[in-house]
Amino acid sequence: MLVWLLQNQKQVRIERLAATLPLPIQQNSRRRYLQRFLKLNTLSVVLLWFPIIKEIISRLSKAGSQVIVALDRTQWKENNVLMVSVIYQKRAWPIYWCLLEKDGSSNLTEQQKVLRPVIRLLKKYKLVIIGDREFHSIELANWLHKQNVGFVFRQKQDTTFRQKRRSFQPLKSIEVYPGIQQFYSGVSITQKRGFARFNLAVYWRRKYRNKQESSPWYLLTNLPDCETAIKIYKQRFGIEAMFGDCKTGGYNLEGSKANPDRLVRLIFLIALAMTSAWLYGQRTKFQKQESYTNLKKECDRW
Repeated sequence: MLVWLLQNQKQVRIERLAATLPLPIQQNSRRRYLQRFLKLNTLSVVLLWFPIIKEIISRLSKAGSQVIVALDRTQWKENNVLMVSVIYQKRAWPIYWCLLEKDGSSNLTEQQKVLRPVIRLLKKYKLVIIGDREFHSIELANWLHKQNVGFVFRQKQDTTFRQKRRSFQPLKSIEVYPGIQQFYSGVSITQKRGFARFNLAVYWRRKYRNKQESSPWYLLTNLPDCETAIKIYKQRFGIEAMFGDCKTGGYNLEGSKANPDRLVRLIFLIALAMTSAWLYGQRTKFQKQESYTNLKKECDRW
């Protein structure tokens, strides 16, 4: 019922949901009912959401195939949310998330906290984790590599790197111009010791529709070639569309005054509503294709 209300109202404010909740009780009672419901420990992402998302992914991807997972962070007013999402057809579905008890960027411990359950959940697939410059740390890359997980992380341009038998230099010293891509195998990133060598893909998108990227991408990866790394990283922008759906452009999550525990559960309900809507759209699309196919067969008979 709540999922239906979210899809209908595009709001997560308790007052709005209580006003439209179809129960034969007063609005204040409906509001208290919703607040108590969102406190239930059984409304668990791991217990309820993980089996659902696992089943959906299993129907879309065969065991052993590649699955792209995005690691990102967003700020909803005073709420700092670290989220892991799976990307499919340029869209992202939230899998697991947590609220950071601070402002600003996440650290390695927090990143591992949200990634571990997802890696275990999707262990039958070849995972590739992608992230923007917040997740540039060589420690995170090395931790994923040791677990046989692929990654593509954008690096800051002042990060230093070194090719074999050469001295360290900042990434911005690489000569690159719009429309070019370069690949460096087995480079050391930063001047820290004790970490494995990885690959570096450099890409600067050419001017498109009179718009030019202000700077190139420097992508640290353990994938074997430049084209694959760039193609996979481009899918990261699916998570921006998902965050837009959660915010003012969709479910207006920043308008919620819920406490952290209830907010985590509200995100869970939004994930259910978004996924339900996507699955319904896919089914409708498939049915239209089926109708067209059947019509073509009928025409062939004429």
